[in-house]
Amino acid sequence: MRKIVVMNSKGGSGKTTVTTNLVSALSCTGLKPALIDLDPQGSSTRWLANRPASLASIIGTEGFQNSLQVTKTWHLRTPENSDLAVIDTPAGLTRQDLISATRGVDAILIPVMPSDIDIHAVMKCISDLLLVAKIPRPDLKIGIIANRVRANTRVYSQLRKFLSSLDIPVVATLRDSQNYTRAFEFGMGIHEMPFSQVKKDIDAWSDIMGWLDRLRERNLGQPSAIHYLRG
Repeated sequence: MRKIVVMNSKGGSGKTTVTTNLVSALSCTGLKPALIDLDPQGSSTRWLANRPASLASIIGTEGFQNSLQVTKTWHLRTPENSDLAVIDTPAGLTRQDLISATRGVDAILIPVMPSDIDIHAVMKCISDLLLVAKIPRPDLKIGIIANRVRANTRVYSQLRKFLSSLDIPVVATLRDSQNYTRAFEFGMGIHEMPFSQVKKDIDAWSDIMGWLDRLRERNLGQPSAIHYLRG
């Protein structure tokens, strides 16, 4: 597995949260991930800038920077000295940018929040992936992450009902937790925080990493290079 893209056509869905915690989790397995930031807001890039030198190094690419010397294709490459890249995308990708960002990717993760607006937005996102980017549904490379969920609420029940109607796997459910905010502030992922503080959140990431494992094994017929261990 060489490239993973995190996307949703709506802003505020949690793409950067998923991206930063995913590269953190990958680095904790001993891999050397790269983070490609396509969002002009540069949130993932700021997270990297705040990352302590004592933690595993993560390569960063500011893919949102416009340059006459560097093409978009170059920005989207997986750096040679990394094992794989995770791409943080902006909201409202143009047709061509959507095609470019998803070309040749091994997995697509779509975070969605429990609200009526977000449910409608993710419908459009999935439609664009299937009809514009031409992602074949049989490839099963698209996975949904229910994000910032509060259990036993009406909006979460609505989200679960909607997601169950899709022929796309719900990879994991991330709870509405301040741990993500704290981790982001210090350039960390929740996997790099004290386990006693984040133990309620770690299982969901085991689900995500397990899905990536199975996707690689199914597509390549090879054992995965991702060996995820819980805290």
